[in-house]
Formats: sequence, C-alpha cells, structure tokens
Amino acid sequence: MAQKMKAAIFVEKGRIVLDDKPVPDIGPTDALVRITTTTICGTDVHILKGEYPVVKGLTIGHEPVGVIEKLGSGVTGYREGQRVIAGAITPSGWSNACLCGCGAQDGAGTKHGWKAIGGWKFGNTIDGCQAEYVRVPDAMANLARIPDDVTDEQVLMCPDIMSTGFSGAETGGVKIGDTVAVFAQGPIGLCATAGAKLMGATTIIAVESVPARIAMAKSLGASHVVDFKAENPVDGIMRLTDGRGVDVAIEALGTQPTFEAALRVLRPGGTLSSLGVYSTDLKIPLDAFAAGLADTSIRTTLCPGGKERMRRMMEVVASGRVDLGGLVTHRFKLEQIEAAYDLFANQRDGVLKVAITP
Repeated sequence: MAQKMKAAIFVEKGRIVLDDKPVPDIGPTDALVRITTTTICGTDVHILKGEYPVVKGLTIGHEPVGVIEKLGSGVTGYREGQRVIAGAITPSGWSNACLCGCGAQDGAGTKHGWKAIGGWKFGNTIDGCQAEYVRVPDAMANLARIPDDVTDEQVLMCPDIMSTGFSGAETGGVKIGDTVAVFAQGPIGLCATAGAKLMGATTIIAVESVPARIAMAKSLGASHVVDFKAENPVDGIMRLTDGRGVDVAIEALGTQPTFEAALRVLRPGGTLSSLGVYSTDLKIPLDAFAAGLADTSIRTTLCPGGKERMRRMMEVVASGRVDLGGLVTHRFKLEQIEAAYDLFANQRDGVLKVAITP
C-alpha cells in the first residue's frame, strides 16, 4: 500500500480541505522533496473562489521550501538531505519557450495555439506543495540549494512573491534615477517596491491605504505614499511628479481601476509593468492610451523560475540587501491549513503572508 501524506486539496469552488493522499511517485528526472515550510498565495485564493480553474482533487500550493527526500535515477549534482527550494514556475530547460529565454511559458504551446502560464505547474497542472511532500519535475533545472546561513522562513518569499515582485521592476526596465509608482502594497507590490529600489529608482510612490502596509512599504524603499482612500491616486501621483508622470508604473493588484490608473500616470514613453492576475476582461481607455500614439509600453510578466533565478533571489536575501522577514505575519501548522485559508482569503488581522509548516 502506498505511503500516505496530508495535503491541501481543491474539492470544489469555496472548498480547499486537508485530506490524505499518496506520497508522490517520482520519475528519473524528478525529485521528491519533504516540505518544511510553505505558504498561501493570492493565486491560491483565486483557485479557492473558482476564479481560476483547476481539476478537483488537485493539491494546491506553489511555494516549496524543504529537504530532498529522494532523487530520480537521472538526477545528478544533488544529494538526499539537502535543503532546497524550487520556484513556483518549474521550466524544463529544453522547451522552445525556455530556449527562447521565456521559461515561465514552458509547456504552454498547444495544437490550438498558445496558452500562457504553461511553466506554472505546481498546484495548477500537477500536485502542489501545501502537503508533506511534493514531486519536483525536471529537478536539475529547478532545485536550488539553500545557503547554510539563512533560515527556511528567510527564503520563503523567493519561489514566487519575491521573484514576481522583482520581475515587475525588471520587466518595467527601471533605471537609476527613475520615478516609479507601485499600485497596491500587498506582498507582491511590496516586493516590487523593494525591487525598484534595488534597480536604482530614486523616487518610489506606493499606492496603499492600510497603515501596516504603508509602514512596510516605507521600510522597503517607498519615498512617498498616496492613500487612494484619501485622494484620487492619479491626481496624487501627478502632483508628486509636478505633472511629469512616472517612468514606470507597476500594477500589482489585478483590477481594472488600478490598471487604468497605472496607465494614466505614465510619462510619454513610459512603461506599465503589469503583475496583477485579472479575473475579468480589461479595457484600455482611449484617452489614457492617447489613441495608441503615446509611445507607451505595456508589459506583462509571469514569475521567473528555475534554479538560477532562485539562486539569485537567495543571494539577495543572504547579502542583507533586502529583508522580507516582516512579510510573514502569521504561522500555522499544515493541520491548520483551512483556518489559514480563511484568514488569508478574508485578509483579516493584518495578514500579509502566512508560513505553513508540516
């Protein structure tokens, strides 16, 4: 009889429950990782609410920190017992998308055309990591060893939130001396704020209304905060930039109002870097888009993954250049995962991120 483990399973819209599942089998290029720490993402909440479709019975979660339990016969360069992370995005390393430099879209091609987010497998197309064990595919492309001098919780943001937030600044092309606006200071927006500072932005305007998130944004590099409940954020940002607008606007919430506001605050030739996950069609207002004549760029980004990306994220943590420890506001055991979802999905008690430990 197959060994059993506890896992958070999608049952139906509105229900993710903890139940027993078999410990995953692995193939020659896979690794079995025993999870020591993981977390819940906003995308998991989209799954819970039925806004993003996954099959019933799937184990949810895409942010694994753990220890190698077993290696496939074809995996070299690692050993059992090593502490590792894998990115939320697990590219194969050999697909057309990977070889074109876009590993996040690995496996996205179909005979009917292109489907985005193919590289996101954990908790999407294969069982994820809100469980005691997870199978990591293409282990040699995805397992990144954790430095001895950092804790599991210090690298918990690396697989997704940190990589995604930083990529908002990277894809937006933030340069030394830039002015950047970051719409919403949830976990991804906070990491985008930190990433913009690392890349050389000298004026970072955070759009937020929650006092604890405002304080966190300032600690991570925001030089100004516009409270969207106190004033129109477009007016506030244009006032702070003397009517010039921003070089880069990062949208980190995933709503029509924030996307539109990010477009409206751009200087001519500016870039809108979109990180939000949208659950409805977007509309581009004619005036904000200047009828298509403003030299504006709109860039979308899916979290970069793979072991080299994870190595770089952990180097940032280990160097002390960014401290994201404050993002973990609540801690739960895996047995409490349903309570953790209830807290996180309803954004109670000042929650930013939760740490889940089997």
